[in-house]
Formats: sequence, C-alpha cells, structure tokens
Amino acid sequence: MQAWPVFFEHFCGSERRARLVEAFTAGNAGHALWPELEVAQEDMLVIKRRFGAFVPGSSDLHERLQERGVDTLIISGTLSQVCCESTARDAMMMNYKVFFISDACATLSNAEQEGTLSAMAYVFCDVRDTQSLLSLIEAV
Repeated sequence: MQAWPVFFEHFCGSERRARLVEAFTAGNAGHALWPELEVAQEDMLVIKRRFGAFVPGSSDLHERLQERGVDTLIISGTLSQVCCESTARDAMMMNYKVFFISDACATLSNAEQEGTLSAMAYVFCDVRDTQSLLSLIEAV
C-alpha cells in the first residue's frame, strides 16, 4: 500500500481495500498461479506489482524480454479489462507484437469481456482464440 497509496487511499473503500490487499499479498490464494497451470522448469516467472507489467516499478519483464530477444507477446489471464488490457496496451506502445487470446482471458461479465476485446482489436492487439493462435504457430 505504501508504494501505491493513491489507488488504495482514493479509489478503494475499506472493504474493497482489504480484499485487494489480501489478493495482492504473496502466499494468498488470489495471488498464486492457477493450480492447474503447468509451469515448466524453463518458464520465466516474473513478479508483477501493478496491473500492467510494463509500468515503471511493476516488474523487470521488459528487461528480461529484451535480454532474450523476445518481440512478441501472448496475453492471457484475468481480469481482461484490468491486468491483461493494461499489459497489452503498454506492450504495443513499447513496440511488441501482441496477441490477446479471447478465450484465455476472463473477466466478470460478457459486456466487460466484449468491450475489452473490441478495444484490443481496434488498435492494440491481434485478438484470436486459442485454436487460431496455435494454428498460426504451427504454420511458422
């Protein structure tokens, strides 16, 4: 909360603040990776401290990707219109090629999901479903 006081003090009531602090605290269920997600030994795990992974102070993701010569990102996760969208927008503005996976991102309502997918497809990302992206990868 000390590193992000404006959000926690001005945009969150006490009940929401408590829920978010719990979700953002390492070791709590809301903070952990989905238990069914397969994580390989060679996968890069990055700690993200803000909604968007590229915001200064959020993570070292950009530096780690640059070191590896990565120029393309595949966005999946939750919440579509918060973390996924924030990361995707910034990534495109930083000159990454960005794929936003429509059926691998989720949010709280169909209206929110449709709004996010529309905004992403309009200017920021190539929006595809999982099978379409897998077909594209196989063709390369």
